[in-house]
Amino acid sequence: MFTGIVTDLGEVLEISGKGDVLFKIRTSFDIKQMPVGTSIANNGVCLTVIDSGSDWFLVQASEETLNKTNLSYWKIGSRVNLERALKIGDELGGHIVYGHVDGVAKVVSICPENDSLRFTFDAPQHLKYFVASKGSVAIDGVSLTINEVNDTYFGINIIPHTKKVTTFGSYVIGSLVNMEIDMLARYVARLLENDWK
Repeated sequence: MFTGIVTDLGEVLEISGKGDVLFKIRTSFDIKQMPVGTSIANNGVCLTVIDSGSDWFLVQASEETLNKTNLSYWKIGSRVNLERALKIGDELGGHIVYGHVDGVAKVVSICPENDSLRFTFDAPQHLKYFVASKGSVAIDGVSLTINEVNDTYFGINIIPHTKKVTTFGSYVIGSLVNMEIDMLARYVARLLENDWK
């Protein structure tokens, strides 16, 4: 599990393979603390470290993962939001994020709002019922509060710090982002669809 608080902005160094794909990611994390088998959130996708070097680690993404996330759009030089797995006793600064992406949303507008930027996203139709004003969502692994909802569209505000230390600084209209809905919303929806008579 993760918290949606990005702690490193990595970079894709190499991409290889077909079907299942290997990604070599540069990081400033202490590689000695990341043995093979470590879980890392990469743009919100939980992937397992299978090899590492002085300033990089290697992960493998299955074809299923590539089909359900924005990882298939990565190129050499793409920036990646990175987060180590939550440890017992760690500060929970965001919300519980599992690293299981539910769908890919699209940036439809970016507007200045005081010192912040208001990003509006178009969510996949099947996720719209899980998005609520003042609820939580993870976008490319970043824990965010939803400010407004209108059918499949929802808006969030990004402060300058978040723009600087995450991939939000590179988004343009049309950018595709990984979206993980809040687990609480998922379970409430599941309960409501059952007949408890």
